[in-house]
Amino acid sequence: MKISFEKYQGTGNDFVIVDNRKKEYLALTASHIRHICDRRFGIGSDGLMLLNERNGHDFEMKYYNADGREGSMCGNGGRCLVKFAYQLGIHKTLYHFIAADGPHEAEIDTDG
Repeated sequence: MKISFEKYQGTGNDFVIVDNRKKEYLALTASHIRHICDRRFGIGSDGLMLLNERNGHDFEMKYYNADGREGSMCGNGGRCLVKFAYQLGIHKTLYHFIAADGPHEAEIDTDG
């Protein structure tokens, strides 16, 4: 399986991030995610995030820990995913996204 991804870091935590708005990566399994996050044999990261479309929100954050289990939310991961969304062309003043633990808001500081 070929996967188009970006790798981001936030305050020392690193993440593999995938744009899944076209639902191309629904077949990812816990085993795939463990392999991708493996620092010796994969890309290496603390977790993997999918950016999905979600009605009523700018996007959905689907977060997986490096062991392949779905997580509820990661603050550093959320910050990275908002930046990823911005770089994909989802330009907002205030972002509203949903994760497993519920809705979240985020703002990109345009002052740098």
